[in-house]
Amino acid sequence: MQFGQHAPAHRTIVHLSDTHLLARNAPLGGRYDTEANLRRTLERLEQLAADGAVRPDALVFTGDLTDLGEPEAYLRLRELVEPAAARLGAPIAWVAGNHDERPEMRRDLLGLSADETPVTGVWDLGGLRLIALDSSVPGWHHGEIDAAQREWLREVLSTPAPLGTILALHHPPLPSHVPLFGILELRDQAALAEVIAGSDVRAILAGHLHYSMSGTFAGVPVSVASASCYTMDVARPPLRVNGMDAGQSFHLVHVYDDTITHTVVPVDADDPAGFFTPEWYERMAQLTPQQRLEAFSRKPPRA
Repeated sequence: MQFGQHAPAHRTIVHLSDTHLLARNAPLGGRYDTEANLRRTLERLEQLAADGAVRPDALVFTGDLTDLGEPEAYLRLRELVEPAAARLGAPIAWVAGNHDERPEMRRDLLGLSADETPVTGVWDLGGLRLIALDSSVPGWHHGEIDAAQREWLREVLSTPAPLGTILALHHPPLPSHVPLFGILELRDQAALAEVIAGSDVRAILAGHLHYSMSGTFAGVPVSVASASCYTMDVARPPLRVNGMDAGQSFHLVHVYDDTITHTVVPVDADDPAGFFTPEWYERMAQLTPQQRLEAFSRKPPRA
């Protein structure tokens, strides 16, 4: 049903981030059950799909897939996510983060050579191009897209895609009002901006911050997904922001002709109200556009 001026989205991507799994499900920081939180996230996603709310064209995990880069943690991540992705009929784009280790990630998650080669990838999602960049820096927690990777990206972007391109990386090319993230930011952002400027890049997906945020970079919208493991309580003074086991979410990325939207989906839910039902929508569908305005848009007379 199309009730407004925008046709349905051409593609839908599920954007998740920062799972931080540990071997044998050791509690992260001695307190967070990262596996249980990932399970809840995947269950919520599959429930949305079962209800017909989403049919994802891809699942994108923007880094910090494990907390220590342990082989067992990568294998467990596959065991948890790959069956869910198969049931959804969606490919998985794994992005490297600062807590990941390239050799183990490449070998145990991707089936590639166990070395320090950056983890990059390109997916054609029916004309929408998805590119994964590797902003991890071996031995460090700050981020960087090195010169070789920038030149590779420039070459890929030299040919536009029919529906444009979405970039996915771990470190967002944005400022954060939380000072600690300034130390661990993506470095040399101007060089990356020069590559992206004038290209068909329509959106950038990132993680790293453990809270949802949006902004623009080189004129391109940037959307940061919150973490599944734990989130940052940003309702505190910046110098006192810390983690909390609450507020986990993921994003639905809808790709339209002339825009891309990023919708935050909370993992925890409550019993919904019962007004907007399939039957309500069916009644609306039987009306003309003007009748729908009269039935739903017009306000009652003021007393």
